[in-house]
Amino acid sequence: MSFPSAADRLLSHLIAEPEATYAAGRKHHLTSHALADFRKNPLLFRHKELGLIPPEDRAAFVIGRAVHCRVLEGEGAFRSRFAIGGPINPKTGRAFGADTKAWAEWAAAIGKPAIGAEVADLCEQLAGAVRSHAVAAELLAEGQAEGVVRTEFAGLPCQSRLDWVHPGRGLVDLKTIDDLDWFEVQCRTFGYIHQLAFYRNLLGAVCGSSVPVHLVAVEKKAPFRVGVWRLSDQVLDVASRENLAAIQRLKICRQQDRWPTGYEDIRMFDYLG
Repeated sequence: MSFPSAADRLLSHLIAEPEATYAAGRKHHLTSHALADFRKNPLLFRHKELGLIPPEDRAAFVIGRAVHCRVLEGEGAFRSRFAIGGPINPKTGRAFGADTKAWAEWAAAIGKPAIGAEVADLCEQLAGAVRSHAVAAELLAEGQAEGVVRTEFAGLPCQSRLDWVHPGRGLVDLKTIDDLDWFEVQCRTFGYIHQLAFYRNLLGAVCGSSVPVHLVAVEKKAPFRVGVWRLSDQVLDVASRENLAAIQRLKICRQQDRWPTGYEDIRMFDYLG
């Protein structure tokens, strides 16, 4: 009798489901993005939770999903999931812009997220750049893309959709950036460390052990540089403690039905520069 390896067991905890199913689960499960909203502004979190602030779906979000799909899931999934090109303006012989009514009607008729040919070309260039980076290519050579983890964490139902899980190298998250030299600053500005600490906690909760965490970042313009970062256990542990503290505050807010903004009291402005 053969037994599954530790690597196989790690991947076995991932759920494969459509994005729409995962999005529906946000109503009853805490996500890293919702927790980031709460850390920033509990009232913002509550308004989004109640549907008073509708979810954004800007064109940039569609482009981001397209990049992730092409890099992580391959050309076949990319071509089947996205409509590429756009409707042609008979007056110019060129495609209508993505912000036009004609584009919106075309995309609605096809029933897929729509991207222009230039965006599709960019996705190909980014995928090629990642494949050309030896370390990034190794991290993404084996594993599962877009696996979902859904479990209880810190007493609340939680879920995460993970960019990539390598059976031996753990979590791999893909980011895009304009200038790779500023990536570590962007990590702090946009809360990437807290996001990945949350992912690591949920994956650890279902598989019973902590896994390594890597970030792959690729520039969105030539020369499309790619960098790979391994997040230290120490920095992830600090972010985990801050996440846990935020979850405890969230529980108190729910109990009291009180949702502060963080600006209820007078603040002292006592410095220049």
